[in-house]
Amino acid sequence: MALAELGAIVLDCPDPESLAAFYAEILGGTTEGDADWVDLRTPTGQTVAFQRAPGHVPPAWPSPDASQQFHLDLAVPDLDEAEKQILTLGAKPLDTDTPTRTWRVYADPAGHPFCLCAC
Repeated sequence: MALAELGAIVLDCPDPESLAAFYAEILGGTTEGDADWVDLRTPTGQTVAFQRAPGHVPPAWPSPDASQQFHLDLAVPDLDEAEKQILTLGAKPLDTDTPTRTWRVYADPAGHPFCLCAC
């Protein structure tokens, strides 16, 4: 039996409201909160939260000297179409130059790496 249930995934960032809006455009769902903390409740029931972190420094990717700490894998039916949409929302490509792979790496507007993965 599990000891705990996952409540939320929480990302530190400089602007919780704008980063929550970015992920809401990608994942769907609704947001609620304030300038310091915003919850995004996705249609699947998972909560992704965004916490204001003064002095936030984005993870380095790739970097042999620093860890990315974590990343999100987002399943999409069409990598090319999803890529167009997330770039319009403000994502930055990090590792997208191998078109035969089933995944591509991007950074969100606060610099957190995430992957689009073909499902």
